[in-house]
Amino acid sequence: MSDIQAQTDLTFVRQQIAEAEPPPRSFVGPVAWLRHNLFASVGDTILTVLAAIIIFLAVPPLLNWAFLNAVWSGVDREACVSPEAGACWAFVKAKFAQFIYGRYPLGERWRVDIVFLLLAGGLVPFAIPSVPHKGLNAVFLFVIFPILAFILLVGGMFGLREIDTPLWGGLLVTLVVSYVGMVASLPLGILLALGRRSRMPIVRTFCVAFIELWRGVPLITVLFMASVMLPLFLPPGVNIDKLLRALIGVALFSAAYMAEVVRGGLQAIPKGQFEAAQALGLGYWKMMRLIVLPQALKIVIPGIVNTFIGLFKDTSLVYIIGLFDLLGIVRLNFSDTNWASWQTPATGLVFAAFIFWIFCFSMSRYSQFMERRLNTGHKR
Repeated sequence: MSDIQAQTDLTFVRQQIAEAEPPPRSFVGPVAWLRHNLFASVGDTILTVLAAIIIFLAVPPLLNWAFLNAVWSGVDREACVSPEAGACWAFVKAKFAQFIYGRYPLGERWRVDIVFLLLAGGLVPFAIPSVPHKGLNAVFLFVIFPILAFILLVGGMFGLREIDTPLWGGLLVTLVVSYVGMVASLPLGILLALGRRSRMPIVRTFCVAFIELWRGVPLITVLFMASVMLPLFLPPGVNIDKLLRALIGVALFSAAYMAEVVRGGLQAIPKGQFEAAQALGLGYWKMMRLIVLPQALKIVIPGIVNTFIGLFKDTSLVYIIGLFDLLGIVRLNFSDTNWASWQTPATGLVFAAFIFWIFCFSMSRYSQFMERRLNTGHKR
C-alpha cells in the first residue's frame, strides 16, 4: 500500500489543457507548398527546373512582342512595318467591329447587340444554381430566344430589313453555329444513345448506323457535302440557305459523338438502379427521366463539355464553304493591303485564339464547378 501511495505522489497530473502548438514550418506555408508540389521527388525537381528554364526563355520575348513593343494605335500598315514593332494591335482595333459582326450592315448591328444581350440574359441566370425559376429560364433560353434571335438577325418582318446570311460573319457566326449545335446535339445524342441500347432491332440498327456513319467521316466532309452536294439532289427551284445547311450538318455530326458520350454514362449505371425503378412500377420513359438519365448525365459531364468545346472550335471549319466565322473573318482581313505587314497575321491569329480560349476555358471551369456541386457520391 505504501508503494502505491508513493507512486501516486510522484505522478504528475496536468491541471490545465495544454495550448496548441503551431505545426512545423515544413508542413505549412510557402516552403511546404513548394516542397509538396514542385520538389517532392528528384523527378519533380528536374521537371520544375526545366519548366522554369522554358518560362525564362519564352515569357520575356512574348511579353515584349505582345505588350512592350506592341503598336496600339495607327490608321494603316505604316504603324506596324517597323522592324522593332511588336504585335500590331492597331490592326485588331481597326477591324474589331468586322471581327464581331462580319459584313452585317452597319446601321443594323444593333440587332446583333440585342441578340448578344438576350443570350447573356438567359444564359447567366440559367448557369447560376441559386437563381430560381429554372423551368421558365430554360423555356426562354431554348424556345423563346431562338425565335427572337431569328427574327432579329434575319429580319424581313415587323418592319426589320432582311439581312442575307452571306453577310453574317465573325463572332456572330461562331456563336450561332456553336449554340445551335450544342442545343440540338444533346437531346439528339440522348435519343440516339437510348436507341442504341434499345431492345427493338429496327431502332437499334438505325441508331447504330447513324452514329457510325457520322462518326466515320470528318466534319469538313460533312460541311462540303451539305454545301456543294446536297443542292444537286434537291428538286429544281428548291434552295436551302447555306448557313442552315451548315447548322444541320454540325448538329447531326455532334449528335453522333454526343450519343457515345451519353451511352458511356448509361453503361456506368448499376443494373440495380434499373431494377429498382421497375420494381417501383415506373415505365421506361419515367425510369429514364427520373432515375437513370440524371445519374448518367452527371457522370459524363466532362465528356459532354469536352464535346461542346470541340464543337465550338470546329466552327472555324465553316470557312471551307464560304461562311466567315471569327477565324475566317480574321484571315480574310489579312488580304487588306492597307494593313499588310509581317506582324498582322500573327496578331490577328493570336487575337482569334484568345477569344476562342476565353469561351472554351469558361466552359471548362463551369463544368468543374458543376462536377463539384453534383458530387454527392461517396469519396474514393
